[in-house]
Parts: sequence; C-alpha cells; structure tokens
Amino acid sequence: MMVPLTPLMFLNRAVKLYPNKIGVICGQDRFTYLQFYQRVQQLSQVIANQGIGRGDVVAFLSRNCHRLLEAYYGVVQTGAILLPLNIRLTAQDILYILNHSQARILFLEPEFLPLIQDIKGQLPAIQTVIGLEPLSHCDWVEPLTYDQKLRHAGSQSFRYQLEDENEVAELFYTSGTTDRPKGVMLTHRNLYLHALSVILALQTRDSDVQLHTIPLYHANGWGAPHTVTCVGATHVMLRRFDPKALFKLVEREGVTTFNLVPTMATMLLQHPALENISFKSLRLIHMGGSAVPKEMVKELEQRFCCQCTCGYGLTETSPVLTVALPKSHLPRSGDDFYQRLAMTGLELPGSEVRVVDAQGNDVIPDGKSVGEIVTRSNAVMKGYWNDPQETSRVIRGSWFHTGDMATLDSEGYILIVDRLKDMIISGGENISSIEIEKILYAHPAILECAVIAVPDKKWGEIPRAVVILKPGHSLTERELYVYCRQQLASYKVPAQFEFVESLPKSGTGKILKRVLKSQAWEGLEKKVN
Repeated sequence: MMVPLTPLMFLNRAVKLYPNKIGVICGQDRFTYLQFYQRVQQLSQVIANQGIGRGDVVAFLSRNCHRLLEAYYGVVQTGAILLPLNIRLTAQDILYILNHSQARILFLEPEFLPLIQDIKGQLPAIQTVIGLEPLSHCDWVEPLTYDQKLRHAGSQSFRYQLEDENEVAELFYTSGTTDRPKGVMLTHRNLYLHALSVILALQTRDSDVQLHTIPLYHANGWGAPHTVTCVGATHVMLRRFDPKALFKLVEREGVTTFNLVPTMATMLLQHPALENISFKSLRLIHMGGSAVPKEMVKELEQRFCCQCTCGYGLTETSPVLTVALPKSHLPRSGDDFYQRLAMTGLELPGSEVRVVDAQGNDVIPDGKSVGEIVTRSNAVMKGYWNDPQETSRVIRGSWFHTGDMATLDSEGYILIVDRLKDMIISGGENISSIEIEKILYAHPAILECAVIAVPDKKWGEIPRAVVILKPGHSLTERELYVYCRQQLASYKVPAQFEFVESLPKSGTGKILKRVLKSQAWEGLEKKVN
C-alpha cells in the first residue's frame, strides 16, 4: 500500500489521540487539540472561500502566535503553499518576495502594517489582505479580522485529498547576501520524513512542552509545528525572545524543551534572574544556527540542569541534517565529551551526509582534512522557486552541495569549520573564522565575537576580530593578541581587533557577518587600493 506522506497526518493523529489535551498555549489563550483542529478547519474554509487552492501561495507576516501555527496546517490543507515572511526584512525585501512568489493572500499583524503600507500599490498578485487583529483606517484590508472570518466559516471539517506527496507545501526565502533571496520549496514528503527523523533523534514525546523561542519563519523554528503536533506534545508560543519572559513561561507551563542560537544562550546565561528560577521541568536545550563553543554547552547543562545538544541544517534541508548526540560507548564526561557535544554532529536517520574534497572524494576521517558537506536526503528541498539554474548549481549528481566546509572524525562526527564564503584565505592559507571565534569565546572577558576577512596589500586577506566584552571586564588589543598567540598558529591570529558595544544580528540573534564584512571592506578597500 502506498499512502501519500504529508504533515497533515500529524494533526489528524493528535486530534484523534489527544482531543482534550491542551495542545497550544499562546499568551492567555489555551486550546485543546480538538479546538486547535477546529480552528485549522475554519482557516482552510476561509482560504478556500477566497478562491485559493492547489499551488497558490498564502503569505503570513507575523510574530510567533497560535494563528501562525494554525497556518502550518490550515493553509497546506487547501492545497495552497504557506509562505511565512521574515519580520526583520525591509519593505523592499518583502516586496520582492511577495512578487517573486506571486502570493495571492497576505495575513498581516498590525505591527507590520507600515511595511505593507509603503508597497501596497506594487503588489499586483495580492488580491486580499486580512488582519490577524483589527487594522483600523485601512480600506485596502478586509473588514473582517482573522478570528471574525473563522467564526463565519462554520464548523464543518475541510476535506482535501492529497494526490502527490511531492507537491510543494511550504515556501521559505533564504536571506540574501549578495544576490536576491531564493525561495526554497519544501514538499509534503520532505516535511513528513524530516519530522520523523527529528522526533527519533531528539526523542520527542507526548509529555514534552516545547517553548517556541525561535521565530516560526526561521530555519530553526519551522520544524517544531510538525514534530510537537505529531507526538501530541504541547506548543507554548513565545511572541518575541526575552529572557525574563522565557524564565516565566518555563516555570509556569512546565516547559521541557526549547531551541536556542548562541547569542540567545549568551543572553540567558548572563541574565541576573537566572539564579532565582527553577528549571526542574527542563530535559533538553537544542542549539543551532551557528557554531557553539564547548564551554557554552557545558555551562548550559550545568546552569539549566538538563541535556544540551547541538545540530546543523539549512533552509534547503527542512532544516535539520545532523545532531551531536553522545555515543554510548564513548566517555560521557571530560573535555572530549563536551567537545563532541558542541560539534556539528552525526547524520540523522534518513539522510546521507558526506564531507568531500574538490574532486568529490570523501575526506580522510581524521578530524583535520577539510571538505564540503554534501547530502542526499528525503529532507532536501524540491528546488528553488522559479530558479532552475540555481537549483542545478547546488543539486548535482543527486547530491545537494551545502557550501559549508567541515572535517570528519573517526567516529563520524562532523565539525563545520566555516562557510565556504566565510573562509579567510591569507597568503594562500585557509583560515577558519569559526576556529578563531571558539578560542575568543573561551576568554573569560568576552561576551560575543565575530571574525571576518578584511583586505590586506601583502596577504590578500587577514582576519579581524570584532568583540563585545562582558559587563565589568576590560581587555586591551595587546592582551587579546597575546592570548590568541598562545592558542593559535601565528598565521591564524587576528591581525586586527575591534571592540564594539553591539553586533548586527538576524531575527533570531544570529550574528550577520556579511554586514560586518561589507562595512569593513567598504572602508578598507579604498585604503588598500
């Protein structure tokens, strides 16, 4: 028997087995899985009533809330494609994405009305804008709000028969660096099999209470609507990341797991309220987004009294490819133990992950030889939306080329050393910015840092370290140079140090190196030339 694979099966399972259990908590709102299911059916009917169906794109511009969570099922159930938009984008970025995707409906939070107000006349494909909450004085917005439309939709279950599991279910746009953002097409099959792999790796269970710390439009956030629902666990929505709000929800709702990127972890570990909070319910913190220092993993486990795992993935891989799980036959304490926990990790079931050289040959698993991570997996995207040329560039010979450079050790643990575009090539030597950053993070006075390449007449490029100090600490460039010289080969030691009060970050707190590099090169290229 061949049954089409779709994440819609997860909600059907949850309402069948856990109808009266609280499935979603969002502020003061609490929904059982039956109530959540009923709202999803109403949303599907609202969308269908707008003439939207198979293959049409439905966009949401919203912070984390139960309405956006409902869209992960209510939109997809109609045969339409869900497009969650990054709330940190500029109006011009949103204009490009909405026009490129040809989105036909936009669901909008009032907070982001000014963004759309500026571009509304340049969106020919958008036929309807619906406010997630009241939007006053806008004659171009539907008069009824999201919830009002749901109430008018009735209570009848929406019936949609999936014919092809390879139909696109969700569309996510990567953050552009030098090029325009690319639309990543994820199919029903991608999302279904990815969720099962993550559930198996992280041992997600019905007793879990997951706090959605990562925005659902972000690669580290959108998989949770499927994994949590599949097992009948509880979703707790965090509208925006704030340590005090997180601490309060962990205590009040008995949160068992949440995801972080390193900058979020730094904020939690440095917060003065940390000492007064009970984390007895927590069992797992999962880290992703960028390289994690082993000292941070160790401190998270000690301060929160729970397991901490690190993982790796991309928008194009649904997203998780690897998780750094401990192996039972290896020592479970000491420096080597935390070193492995902080690595990129082991491939998930259902994914083949290799590290290959420029000729496509597997690198020696010695933990030193560097190659590119490539993967063949049921979680790899269908391709880029309306961009077959870029699709064929990254998917070659049935392998997806990630652009991430890594090593592989004898136990199969992968360690990213840098993005291909972030490798610093100085005097013909390849220097990993991540390696330098890990050394800097180990310094007791450093709160955050980023290492980038800047132009140099003699060497072509040299590393520059941009550093934020912890409150109450002081450090000179000379002291930091001496510290790095003791830890790194001479050619890897940053030639420049810059102390700053803040670093540019994405919506999830990931440091934007491209912004730092752009700023540095604009000023220095003139001097070099």
